[in-house]
Amino acid sequence: MNNKIDRLILKLIENTISDKESEILKTWLKSEENLAYFNEFIEINYLINSKNKFDHKPSLANIKASYVNNNDTSKSSKPNKITRLYKYAAAALVLISMGYFFLTKKHVVNENNSIVKNNISIGTDKATLTLDDGSEIVLEKEQEYIGNNVKSNGKELIYDTSPITKNPKTAYNYLTIPKGGQYYVKLSDGTQVWLNSESKLKYPVHFDKEETRIVELIYGEAFFDVTPSTSNNNTSFKVLSNKQDIEVLGTEFNVRAYNDEAFSYTTLVEGSVVVGNATNRETLTPSRQAVLNIESNEIHTTEADVYSIIGWVKGEFRFSKQTLEDMMKTLSRWYDVDVVFKNSDTKNLVFSGILNRSNKIDVLLNKIQKTGEVKFSITNKTITIE
Repeated sequence: MNNKIDRLILKLIENTISDKESEILKTWLKSEENLAYFNEFIEINYLINSKNKFDHKPSLANIKASYVNNNDTSKSSKPNKITRLYKYAAAALVLISMGYFFLTKKHVVNENNSIVKNNISIGTDKATLTLDDGSEIVLEKEQEYIGNNVKSNGKELIYDTSPITKNPKTAYNYLTIPKGGQYYVKLSDGTQVWLNSESKLKYPVHFDKEETRIVELIYGEAFFDVTPSTSNNNTSFKVLSNKQDIEVLGTEFNVRAYNDEAFSYTTLVEGSVVVGNATNRETLTPSRQAVLNIESNEIHTTEADVYSIIGWVKGEFRFSKQTLEDMMKTLSRWYDVDVVFKNSDTKNLVFSGILNRSNKIDVLLNKIQKTGEVKFSITNKTITIE
């Protein structure tokens, strides 16, 4: 029975559950035991709304109490409507503690296979700061750094936000995140940037108060929470990345522009941005994504699964109908491993799942392997898929 229920919960997460299926799930949840099972999978609201950095341990007490109240069938409800709680949960549900993976076409649980023990490290906070004079500072956990107008506690890099009295020559810093790393930086205008594994950002130590604030995502993935122009002498904010620029007034958005990928993706969470290049420009509204074809320079827009896309900022892997090849590319960056496919057909298997980035890689691979469709083996830092 749980396999069927797990499918319904997954549909709830992906916002694809039908009215009939929602009624089945609602009836199933009348049991205290079932409700406990359901609650094990849920952390609602905090991860989605929090802007804290990377590690989150929210309390579920208020949400669970709200759920129990909303699950009282004595209150009026229309059978052809999903409850407001379901709609809310569909936007925010996350499967963290247990982890869950679902093969889109077929789901077969295989409990016998497990990944061999390995020494692959979990990704952590680490980066290299390159100063304007070319010197490099290694930033790592539990290692402090204090420089001119900037400091780090090993987990984040904070620039002095005090206004400058004169306009010195613009100095630039670079923050480079290796495979197996992530880092948070607060720029001199208060803009917050979360950088994912294998990423590099260029930015001025101080922004000129009379000029557009410009940073460059040289490669990789970054989430931006930009301070508004009204707080910065009405200067706009612009992000440059591979063959495109993104004009911002004050907003939250994610940019993914890896060198080894054929497309760049700009996803708007809040506010408004204009994504463009020499040939065309597109204005995004929240929950829309601009997709740039690197070869043709064409840009098109589409609806985006925002919560899956920004899951990495919240400490999650969120895969929504992704191929195994794309999933393994993401995992390889975080765990700094190489991936070999023995059978090219397995690259196109499509999965959905949500897991914690703080898990060891064998835990994650076991979740995928239990679908019965693939088998993993690990030698040193190479993962082989059969």
